[in-house]
Amino acid sequence: MEVTDAEAPGHPEIYRVVADNPGPMTLTGTNTYLYGSDPCWVIDPGPEDERHTAAVKKAAADRGGIGGVLLTHSHHDHSGGVEAVGVPLSENVDGERFGGLTAVATPGHAIDHFCYFTDDGVCFSGDLILGWGSTYVPPDGGSLTSYMESLRLVRDRRPSLICPAHGPFITDPAAKVEEYLEHRESRERGLIEAMDRGVRSRMALLDEVWSDVHEQLRPAANVVMEAHLQKLETEGRLPADLGE
Repeated sequence: MEVTDAEAPGHPEIYRVVADNPGPMTLTGTNTYLYGSDPCWVIDPGPEDERHTAAVKKAAADRGGIGGVLLTHSHHDHSGGVEAVGVPLSENVDGERFGGLTAVATPGHAIDHFCYFTDDGVCFSGDLILGWGSTYVPPDGGSLTSYMESLRLVRDRRPSLICPAHGPFITDPAAKVEEYLEHRESRERGLIEAMDRGVRSRMALLDEVWSDVHEQLRPAANVVMEAHLQKLETEGRLPADLGE
């Protein structure tokens, strides 16, 4: 699916500029969003790429210039272009207001991850929710538990539109969030069912529960599986004899 620079459906105050950094983790590229006008806010300036920065600046100039820069999180494909944009980065605080945007802490994919919500129900979801596929959750203690809590937080806010950092606009947010919750819960069920049958090899668990994942993404799936296993261990549901 091609994703191009475009206004958000039904929201002319939101404009998307897509970076030319496609890949297995970035999908069609990183989406930089401009919100508002006279001046506008830039959400996720994108990678360190002169052509992308130039496109962002040009689009922002048509909207009265840049009033501020916000990050959903500090991963380089989102933050690399901050300095080149030439406007100081605003520091996130949970509940802080930036123009018509409210910053909401949504850790899981990254410990410093934030979503931004407009007053009329649009969610800029960063990497919490992607336009398609699932996002990466690293094994750093409580990351998966935090991630699930963040998904439920977005669900409870009932956004009317989701603007993800990768992939197309999400026009049915409720269905997408439920899909994301069910996806993680189904992986957990698969792990528990396999271990209940006596499977104790991590590689065997990966082969069985992540059998639908393309070979190119298996290393990432292996890391995500560790986040699931850490969650189960924290909850006292991981067999003591689990091996490599």
